Amino acid sequence: MFIAPVEKMNRRIRLRQGYGVQVGESASASATANRWANRCAFTLLEIMLAVTILGMMSLAIFRFVQSNMIALQLSSGTAAEDAQYDGLRDLLTVQWQSLSPLHANMFGEPFKLGDRERDTIKWSCGAGPALMTRYAAGDFDVTLRLQPESENGDRLDLGFLRKAQKGSDVGDSKESWVPLIKNVTSLEISYFDPGANNWLPRWPGGRLPLLIKITVGRTDSAVPWEAVIPLKRIPY
Repeated sequence: MFIAPVEKMNRRIRLRQGYGVQVGESASASATANRWANRCAFTLLEIMLAVTILGMMSLAIFRFVQSNMIALQLSSGTAAEDAQYDGLRDLLTVQWQSLSPLHANMFGEPFKLGDRERDTIKWSCGAGPALMTRYAAGDFDVTLRLQPESENGDRLDLGFLRKAQKGSDVGDSKESWVPLIKNVTSLEISYFDPGANNWLPRWPGGRLPLLIKITVGRTDSAVPWEAVIPLKRIPY
């Protein structure tokens, strides 16, 4: 096939131009890839900054969790202590509301040792909350008071001192101590006399007071625990 010289020259020019375009596109793609590779890499300074930020975030999270755990432990401990005093209030309410005005023989005496109030209240009852049993035979004298935890210790416990009355069916009339709340600082008892319309520090007996106010000094709180207990059931 015969090709004119001019046509041959045009074909060579087109082939050269196409090769140049391919070479240019390949070089452009290689440069673009190199630029992306440089952009995706991290310097040592950037890595150190990232590690420092992660460390600070971890420390902040640890302190946050630690403070919450401490607050939770303190709140649970306080709730457990408050539950003891709530139980004492319920126990005394049930016991004193079940007393007979004719046979209770309730007496209250104020007592203070140093700067500590150590009042006592005494009454007579049969089996029930104060004796911690429903099966005790005969009547007992029960005293709510403070007593040292040990002979040479300074810690005081709040509890019941129980002793069987003479003529009861209990053979052994020795006193027994039942601690209710450990490590308290003071016990103050007041009696509301409706005739005098006032709180009295002493109760002479003969009848039951209308209200009894118990104030217990706590070692775990600067504010003492206080409860006013009615000796007559309140109708709802």
